[in-house]
Amino acid sequence: MDFSAINPALLIASLMVAATAVMIAAIGELITEKAGVLNLGVEGMMITGAVCGFAVAVGTGSPFLGFLAAAGGGAVLSFLFAVLTQFALANQVASGLALTLFGLGLSSLIGQNYVGIRPPPTPRLDFGPLSDLPVVGPILFNHDPMVYAGLILVALTWAFLKYTRAGLILKAVGENHDAAHALGYKVIRIRILAILFGGACAGLGGAYISLIRVPQWTEGMTGGVGWIALALVVFASWKPWRVLLGAYLFGGVTVLQLNLQAAGVAIPAEYLSMSPYLITIVVLVLMSFDRSGAPASLGRTFHASQ
Repeated sequence: MDFSAINPALLIASLMVAATAVMIAAIGELITEKAGVLNLGVEGMMITGAVCGFAVAVGTGSPFLGFLAAAGGGAVLSFLFAVLTQFALANQVASGLALTLFGLGLSSLIGQNYVGIRPPPTPRLDFGPLSDLPVVGPILFNHDPMVYAGLILVALTWAFLKYTRAGLILKAVGENHDAAHALGYKVIRIRILAILFGGACAGLGGAYISLIRVPQWTEGMTGGVGWIALALVVFASWKPWRVLLGAYLFGGVTVLQLNLQAAGVAIPAEYLSMSPYLITIVVLVLMSFDRSGAPASLGRTFHASQ
């Protein structure tokens, strides 16, 4: 075993990259659940965003347009979920699972012609001399724009929920949709907007995987990250900053297991590969004893005639 090959600064920088996709998707799901909607289709929306972003980026040569297409693809798929659950009043759990299966199948169909193709590279932000600083430079000033966009998204979501009237209304709908409706708030409209935002974020997270973290298209390449994002929302007790910490925990475990394999640790690779998911399950079990942060109307169907 040779642990000298592990550079702590590069390890932390890699952690931030590994956490970005799941963090963006989890923030979108947090807003959706704050509105009282449980969307289990995050995995399907992520893989759809991954293939849409990849296809557009390859076709146009622009990663930026690819990310826009990914957000649009995730939002379109989430709109299907919104129609089923908010207008047809279908069961949210069943609809979310169906959305995941549909997204996996759709992405497989679209992505057939993109296997083995490399997308255009996404440039890193240039911070000049700051990028050359020892330790701090690689950690804070040597990333692609989406890493910083994810951090900004967490901060904006926290501020939106805590300080804005729209954020308070969103939380009111999630806590008691009947009372919110009685006060004159458009519960269905608010929930649809929250669902679309969650879908767009999931699509962005998927595109981050296909365009930056693993710059290629592979069927099923999200590999369960959407389910991890769902778990992170519970782990975070529906608080944005805890989503950030949970994402970094997941990213840290993911990167650490890769570095341990490279260092020659005498643990079967299969055990190391499953460690991020095993730790997520353990965290969920521990957090299941405290659901104090869950919106009271989460998963409940609303009908204006009630």
